[in-house]
Amino acid sequence: MEMAEPTRADMAAPPACDARLRRNALGQLQWRRDDGVWVGPVTPVRAFPIQAPTAEVALLGPDGHELAYFADLTPLSAADQALLRAALAEREFLPRIERLVEVSSFATPSTWTVDTDRGRTRFVLKGEEDIRRLAPGVLLVQDAHGVQYLIRDPQRLDRHSRRLLDRFM
Repeated sequence: MEMAEPTRADMAAPPACDARLRRNALGQLQWRRDDGVWVGPVTPVRAFPIQAPTAEVALLGPDGHELAYFADLTPLSAADQALLRAALAEREFLPRIERLVEVSSFATPSTWTVDTDRGRTRFVLKGEEDIRRLAPGVLLVQDAHGVQYLIRDPQRLDRHSRRLLDRFM
């Protein structure tokens, strides 16, 4: 029986197992290289977490070097995409401010009470320089402990919130 020569497409095809990501017994994320060897733990990192949260993702190996890069997650299987998105959500904590309830004073430092997409919280704003404009319509607020909060499109906040925010801008 004569064997057919492998085509270029056959050589580039992934191994039979199409899963490229998995969790090990400790819950750490692992990546299967093209040669079939599992490497881990790996850390997913977004290149542009605010401007492009669904694209430009890299996997960093245990030594901190890039193992894989995805301009787009669609080439990955649905299961791999779900694992990757879950790992990114665990790693990134960037609550979005939806409403400013009150500020203790208009001089800094001041204590802000805000409603976020994760609930109500209070934090201390050390100075006006801790409110940064990242892009048109995107603000990043950093509290005294280094926790960052995102305000997408400040013009869409309610009137009371915009007035409070304007006092610091």
